[in-house]
Amino acid sequence: MREFKRTDRVADQLQKELAVLIQREVKDPRLGMITVSGATVSRDLGYADIYVTLLGEQDPARIKENLQVLKRAGGFLRSQIAKRIKLRHVPELRFHYDESVVRGQHLSSLIDEAVSTDRARQQDDEEGSDNDNGEETR
Repeated sequence: MREFKRTDRVADQLQKELAVLIQREVKDPRLGMITVSGATVSRDLGYADIYVTLLGEQDPARIKENLQVLKRAGGFLRSQIAKRIKLRHVPELRFHYDESVVRGQHLSSLIDEAVSTDRARQQDDEEGSDNDNGEETR
């Protein structure tokens, strides 16, 4: 059985705290509806990579702008985390856009398209076999 490493526990706690802080404390009108989808912490706890998604946004310029806002708020967020989590050294925050949600939606739409195409083909085959029951069609 694998035991949780300290970095995993710190990453989980950072993810929870940042989700609340970004939503409630960062007062920038340019910031969209951001969800903290994941966090990883380096082995020495010096850096934390924070992965975020934007609700309904896929415009690269808008994503970049939101990441810049988060980067500028990084010092404030670190100070708030230091007050909430008992750590000797609070990791430096690096924000990244999490493309896995967009990729997942794209793959899901491709699967749906393939299923509907397969169903249509199957219906066409069934209709064609109904006409082949020995009767002549004109």
